[in-house]
Amino acid sequence: QVQLVESGGGLVQAGGSLRLSCAASGGTFSRYGVGWFRQAPGKEREFVAAINWSGGSTLYADSVKGRFTISRDNAKNTVYLQMNSLKPEDTAVYYCAADKTAWGNTRRYSYLYDYWGQGTQVTVSS
Repeated sequence: QVQLVESGGGLVQAGGSLRLSCAASGGTFSRYGVGWFRQAPGKEREFVAAINWSGGSTLYADSVKGRFTISRDNAKNTVYLQMNSLKPEDTAVYYCAADKTAWGNTRRYSYLYDYWGQGTQVTVSS
């Protein structure tokens, strides 16, 4: 069983930056794919970015491509989401999730993920 804890959210002005962290404990996290998802009020959860177990493959939603960067440090059991050039439409609760059957792939569908964190709020003011 893997436990995931997100941190790093907060309030930032448009154009600013934040770095989210997803710290894992238990299980073999270093072998899992990891994704970031977000959910804004009144909207469905949407895919943001994913990274495979080695960090050698990444995938981004079109809405964040070029602004967000996902990375991981398996020695620290942590995955990061660097968010630059933030926009008000990036406001949401951000969740990280671990995909134990990714087998080196990066996947965008939330139903494929096995473990979820509790989320961290990101608010971007205009």
